[in-house]
Amino acid sequence: MTEEKEEEELKPWEQHSRVISIPRFDYNSPSSLLQRSHSGFLLTCTIKREKSATKEAISILHKYVGHNNIENSQRLESSNTAGDSKRRKVCTDDTGGKCADGAEINSIEEDSAGGGLQKNECHSSVKTATNAETDFDMSLVKLTRNGLLLLTFPREHSPNTINIVSNIFQSLGSGSLKSPVWCHRIFPIQATCVLKEKELQATVSKLVLQFVNDEQNKLSRPVKFAVGYNRRGFEEKQNKIPKDTKDSDVLALLDRNKCFTVVAAAVKEVVSDSAVDLKSPELSVLVELLPISGLPSELLVVGVSILPQKLVTTKPRLSIRALVSGTNAKNG
Repeated sequence: MTEEKEEEELKPWEQHSRVISIPRFDYNSPSSLLQRSHSGFLLTCTIKREKSATKEAISILHKYVGHNNIENSQRLESSNTAGDSKRRKVCTDDTGGKCADGAEINSIEEDSAGGGLQKNECHSSVKTATNAETDFDMSLVKLTRNGLLLLTFPREHSPNTINIVSNIFQSLGSGSLKSPVWCHRIFPIQATCVLKEKELQATVSKLVLQFVNDEQNKLSRPVKFAVGYNRRGFEEKQNKIPKDTKDSDVLALLDRNKCFTVVAAAVKEVVSDSAVDLKSPELSVLVELLPISGLPSELLVVGVSILPQKLVTTKPRLSIRALVSGTNAKNG
């Protein structure tokens, strides 16, 4: 009774910080993103609600990243047999309210429908509190802009982000997944690269080739495609680039027309019989400028993906579909 009374007296933010384990920022991410390509997810969310959106995003992605990826499950199983107990909490007594490290396991979780709080069982609370370290193996990257979240896979062999997002939309459509409250859009990043012409061309060419070779994608001839380029933080980045690099292709590719030209050339190099169609593209090349904190001002990194028609919307502009309809989707 005493413990229940103490939990009832806790303020909402105290309950959140006491129970919900949000992963810390991975401060090695900037250098890692410059060294090799990463996949992951860029999410738009309600400004000043980034922590709530992070918890919500992890809760959603955990269901699809953790359970739909065979390679990840096999890796976790081998990790468990190796006795990697230091990275996760192990519940030793379902009725005693304690875990192996002595932490209390009485969990409270936000009810997305009513905003209330409810208790969970021991095994589920431990899983929720430690999913970022176990079967949800992703890095939270610090960004310079509000209203955005970036989660990346730290390893080269990662799940198919396009399939994961497709499954999320399917679940939302069937009603098996509740509509998110804080997250507006989720962009599946297939690859990242430094914003330079050669790197961008190589990345786009590789992803387009994978797309057209995938038997699941039934394409007509000529192949209809479109290019989307989102430059959040464009003005800030332009002002911070040193003057001695003003003539480099770093600044040139910040221009929409230049970026469109480079990407379209890469598509046509792979698919010679292709044509631009902004109304009903069969494949869409989306390039997202990632406002990553900790990068040198003269170096920019973008996320790139080739999306099928079912995941994009062309009105009012080409973009990933919104997770929810209405005002929140527009704000995203």
